[in-house]
Amino acid sequence: MADRTRVRAGARRPQRYLPLQILLGFLVIYFLVPFWWVIVNSSKDAPGLFGGGNTLWFTDQIDYVGNLRQLFTYDGGIYLRWILNSTLYAVAGGIGATVLAVMAGYGFAKYRFAARRFSFAVVLGALMVPATALVIPTFIMFSRLGLTNTVWAVILPSLLNPFGVYLMHVYARDAVPDELLDAARVDGAGEVRTFLQIALPLMRPAVVTVLLLSAVASWNNYFLPLAMLSDNRLFPVTVGLGLWQGIASANNSGGTSLWSLIILGSLVSVIPLVIAFFSLQRHWRGGLSVGGLR
Repeated sequence: MADRTRVRAGARRPQRYLPLQILLGFLVIYFLVPFWWVIVNSSKDAPGLFGGGNTLWFTDQIDYVGNLRQLFTYDGGIYLRWILNSTLYAVAGGIGATVLAVMAGYGFAKYRFAARRFSFAVVLGALMVPATALVIPTFIMFSRLGLTNTVWAVILPSLLNPFGVYLMHVYARDAVPDELLDAARVDGAGEVRTFLQIALPLMRPAVVTVLLLSAVASWNNYFLPLAMLSDNRLFPVTVGLGLWQGIASANNSGGTSLWSLIILGSLVSVIPLVIAFFSLQRHWRGGLSVGGLR
């Protein structure tokens, strides 16, 4: 009888979840098709791109090596410099934003001080302000300080991450027991040692999550560097590819088709993010699940 019931439940389950599976399959295709298009068309030269063939499949001539050589040698190798600039902005902005978010979130969660609720309400309010709305005021402030068109004009605004502060506050409040901190203080540990040796290891999954979110946001940042920088040797790869797109649209590239370089450059720029995501996904999933269960 029990076996018959399990057989009936197993027969109904696929039909029950069939619409959801169809929806998920559609979303998977929807998000993967643009990435597949970039992979396929990165292998083509200008005649292959505009020759009228199937844009979702390869041509007879696949030349990733030749296209990569052209990408990294065009205009004196400016693309490599853009990649290095993006790496600098992502590493400096990601680490700096994570350090500030960890200290601020831990402080809001574990210390009682004057105007704590008001200060945290200000942080929550900052979550509602679009980052693009702050670009022009930030540009005016940095212009008066003489910091525009420098790397600091991109790194310093990236250090502020209100969502990271909120995430660390929630995680530290639930994952770091107050009794454990009190026991460390009774044993003679100072506040700095208690934070570094007791609280920080317990917060490691959330720290990695905030670090990955901050680094990805800095890598993909476009509008802020576009407004702050005028020297193309300081551009991140996002703004650099936008510059090439403008030149290609104006057909002013000196006989070189930039569209194939733009497509391949977009593919190469995604690879560091994919590597970072897959290498840190174990900490990512662990951080979110542990923080939600405790």
